Amino acid sequence: MRRKDREITDIGRIVDIIDSCDVLRLGLSDGDFPYIVPVNFAYTVKDGKLAFYIHGAAAGRKYELLTKNPLCSFETDVPLGLDVNAEEKYVTMRYRSVMGRASVEMLSGDEKRRALYEILMARYEATRNFACSESSLDAAAVFRLNVLEVTAKENVK
Repeated sequence: MRRKDREITDIGRIVDIIDSCDVLRLGLSDGDFPYIVPVNFAYTVKDGKLAFYIHGAAAGRKYELLTKNPLCSFETDVPLGLDVNAEEKYVTMRYRSVMGRASVEMLSGDEKRRALYEILMARYEATRNFACSESSLDAAAVFRLNVLEVTAKENVK
């Protein structure tokens, strides 16, 4: 990281940023060009290791790319606004961000059910006690992104 003064290494501070984010962007390998897709997510931290959980249809481009190559990149951020200082003659964007690399694992059975209900749906108050139909659960693909490398950065006042 070029700007070490903006780097965040403390897992607690990294989690604080993640808690403020609603969308995780995945960078997936798709031939000559990367495929970037925004997804809703939840996460866990166990023994200092971060994992993200995502879900979607068990068909389509995202599903195909995630099952074809078990490696991805990710990014999430909190935009804090443009800071213009005419007196000191500078302009900068304020933000907090987390990015990294992960190995992807498709979940099944009890592990899939637990990830969907106890992690993904539990993240939001509106879905905390929501019960999906069995057909919806069967049709969904649930993935765990086991974080291999994470960096975080902020530019705040």
